[in-house]
Amino acid sequence: MYQPLADQIRPLTLDDMVGQSHLIGKDGILRRIIESGQIPNMIFYGPSGVGKTTLAGIISAQTNRKLYRLNATTASLSDIKAIVEELDTFLAPQGALLYLDEIQYFNKKQQQSLLEFMENGKITLIASTTENPYFYIYNALLSRSTIFEFKPASRQEAVQAARRAFSLCAKERRQKISLEDGAADAIAQACGGDVRKSINAVELLCAAAQDDGQGGLWIALADAKAVAQASSVRYDRQGDDHYDLLSAFHKSLRGSDPDAALYYLARLLLAGDMLSAIRRLLACVSEDVGLAYPQAAVVVKACVDSALQLGLPEAKLPLAQAALVIATAPKSDSVAAAIGAAWADAEQSPYDPPAYLKDAHYAGAPKLGRGLTYQYPHNFPNNWVDQPYLPDQLKGSVYYRPSGAKLERQAQAYWQKVKDDQNHK
Repeated sequence: MYQPLADQIRPLTLDDMVGQSHLIGKDGILRRIIESGQIPNMIFYGPSGVGKTTLAGIISAQTNRKLYRLNATTASLSDIKAIVEELDTFLAPQGALLYLDEIQYFNKKQQQSLLEFMENGKITLIASTTENPYFYIYNALLSRSTIFEFKPASRQEAVQAARRAFSLCAKERRQKISLEDGAADAIAQACGGDVRKSINAVELLCAAAQDDGQGGLWIALADAKAVAQASSVRYDRQGDDHYDLLSAFHKSLRGSDPDAALYYLARLLLAGDMLSAIRRLLACVSEDVGLAYPQAAVVVKACVDSALQLGLPEAKLPLAQAALVIATAPKSDSVAAAIGAAWADAEQSPYDPPAYLKDAHYAGAPKLGRGLTYQYPHNFPNNWVDQPYLPDQLKGSVYYRPSGAKLERQAQAYWQKVKDDQNHK
C-alpha cells in the first residue's frame, strides 16, 4: 500500500524532529515536561506541517500511553464516548492521550463535553489548531490546558528536512540521487516553513527525476522551482495569517519603516489580497498621518484608484507609492484621537444640538424657536464668531487636540490669533 514519504520519514524521537527548538530543544520547556512523564492537557497552536501531530505521537510512545487520534472536522461526541468506554478495559493501562486535530471546528457544546473526561483524568487531551486558540477555543477549555505555540521551520531546518527526504528516497530506490546546486534551497524557500510541504516536493521530484546517465537520478534546479512554485505564500484570508500580516503592514506604515511596509504589502499582493491592503492604506493615511500632511490622503486615494483600474500585477506600483508616501510622511494621530473621543460621547450622550443650530428652513421654525439667535460666521471678520456649537450638556468639551506637527501648529496659531483679535475688539 502506498505510504506518503512524509509519513515514512516522520520522526520517532524528539532529537529527530526538525524545528521547534524553543519547545523541544536541549533546554526546551516542553521537552522537560515530556521527560518528566507528567503530561498536562495541552493545545498545540501553529501552522500546518510543523510537527504538531508528530510530537503527539512521540509523547505517546515516550510515556507509554495509547494514542487516539480524532479530527474535529469529522469527529462527533459519540467518537469520544467510544474512546472513554475503551479506557475502562485493559487496552490502555497507562492511560490515554487523545489527539484532537483542528479543535477549532468543535462547537461550544462539543468542546465542553471534553471537560468531564479531562477533569476525571481518564483522558489527557492534546488538541491542535492552526487558528488563534484565544479566538476559537472556549475559556473553560483554555483554563484547563497549557498552550504551546509552534513556529514555521527556518530555511535551514527545511533544507535539513529536504536533504533527509532525498536520502530516504535514494535508499528506497537503491539509486544515488544528485542535486543541482540550489535545488534543496529552492524547496526550503518555497515551503514557507511547512516541513511536510518540503518533503512532498521531494517525493514529486524523485518520481519525476531524470537519469543522470550513470545509473543514478538527477534533480535539476528548474524542476525544484517548478514543483515548489508559489507555495511560499502561506496565507489564509480567514485565518491568523490574514490579520497578522495586515497588523504588521499597518504598524510598519505607522512606524515609518518603508522597507517593512513594502515587504508586508508584497506578501498581501502575492496572496492576491489587494483589497485588504487598500483598506489598510486608506485607513492609515487618516489615522496615522492625518493633519500632519493632509495632502497624503489625496495622493493615496489617487494611487488606490490607479491600482483598481490597473489590477495586479501592475497595481503593485501605485500601491507601493501609496505605502511609501505614508511611511515617509510626518505622523499625527490627532484625527483618530479626536473622532474616538467624540464617538464615545456621541454614543453615550445623544444630546440635541442647541435650538439656534437646528434646521430653520420652514415656515413654522421661528414659532419653535429654531435658528433665532444663530450668527452667520461669514458676516464677521475672518469668517468667525464666538458662539457655542456643542449641545449645552457638553459645553466646553475638547476632542481635537493638535499634535506637534508643523501644519497643525500653524493652523492652531492662525485660529488662536483670529479668536484673540475678535475678543479684544
